[in-house]
Amino acid sequence: MKSDNRHFKPERPWFLVVAMTGLIGGVFLIATFIRAAGGPPFCNSAAGSGFRGEAVDASPAQFFQKAILHYATSTVVPQQSLAEISVSFNVLQSLQPAPCNFLVFGLGHDSLMWSSFNPLGTTLFLEEDPKWVQTVLKDAPTLHAHTVQYRTKLSQADELVGLFNREPDCWPSKSFLRGNTNCKLALDTLPNEVYEREWDLIMIDAPRGYSPELPGRMGAIYSAAVMARNRKKSGVTHVFLHDVDRKVEKAYAEMFLCRKQLVKAVGRLWHFEIPPAANVSHGSEDRRFC
Repeated sequence: MKSDNRHFKPERPWFLVVAMTGLIGGVFLIATFIRAAGGPPFCNSAAGSGFRGEAVDASPAQFFQKAILHYATSTVVPQQSLAEISVSFNVLQSLQPAPCNFLVFGLGHDSLMWSSFNPLGTTLFLEEDPKWVQTVLKDAPTLHAHTVQYRTKLSQADELVGLFNREPDCWPSKSFLRGNTNCKLALDTLPNEVYEREWDLIMIDAPRGYSPELPGRMGAIYSAAVMARNRKKSGVTHVFLHDVDRKVEKAYAEMFLCRKQLVKAVGRLWHFEIPPAANVSHGSEDRRFC
């Protein structure tokens, strides 16, 4: 994600750094209060399906201090604008004091910020470049990240729509991810942790998708839709998609995440609330997600 020029930009660094420091500090105060009160329920009140983040359990104060120090001394700021960041931040705050499961496609120097927004939950990052993972974790070893491989290229975006229409294992009534080799849009070789945990929030800001030879976000968007639809817990899955000003991101969002489930659009970020498939009626031969 480093070379996609998405994660950091020098524009107005003092303003965003101060804002990020304030947001992280506020979360720290809330987390401290929650722990003093004896601990929260699980995200969306579904006890038994959440997991605590290892870094926070080890030393909450040190975790937040490191996050605040990082942004207070950084010469670069997150690529998302403050308004865009506030969308997912506000959703996390609305779900807390519960510890949520937050899956993020992409890893960068801003990842410490996303983890700090979910202090009592699990935040997992998926990144395509193993060298970049090592670079980021060198400075932020408390982050939880996996390297993943994608089997698509951005140049295949139109072709993949045709493949989706012809392959029943891609369709809503049969959609699954792990081991789904027939559906090229399905991310079928992710770490088991991704499949075995239900995600309350999914942020799609990767993989890279700015030139034809790169993976593109087609598989991430489709797979996020499948995860959300296969949810067994109560409540919706919040899906955030960045860079919707680009043709492929917008087209695939409208095809799989659905305009009717779009609840907020800020800048280049769209926020969807996707209900479990059990709450949506589809015929066995229906190929439409939307």
